[in-house]
Amino acid sequence: MASVIFLQLVMDILQGTLDLLILRALELTPMHGVGIAARIHQVTNGAFVVKPGSLFPALRRLEQKAWIEGEWGPSENNRRARYYKLTRSGRAQLAEEKRNWYRMTSAMNWMLESEG
Repeated sequence: MASVIFLQLVMDILQGTLDLLILRALELTPMHGVGIAARIHQVTNGAFVVKPGSLFPALRRLEQKAWIEGEWGPSENNRRARYYKLTRSGRAQLAEEKRNWYRMTSAMNWMLESEG
């Protein structure tokens, strides 16, 4: 039973991290899915590779929460692509997610750096 609870916690953290990465990638400019994945990969120096099987369900979830909105348009190679941008509530959520992230990482650092 404890392992099931732990796995759910890990999944929630991973999903929250992906949401934060996507919201942050969209903070400056609208992008299509492949552009979002490329931006995350670029800014994290390759530490995060977001695959389509994770990215597109996350984009749909964020769109359902009204944190992002999508619109169809032509891509760089004249293919049809869905471009996403942050909504007002998405910007507020990004700010909240950042605060939560800093609190969590600070607490983890305190724990890891404590003596004993």
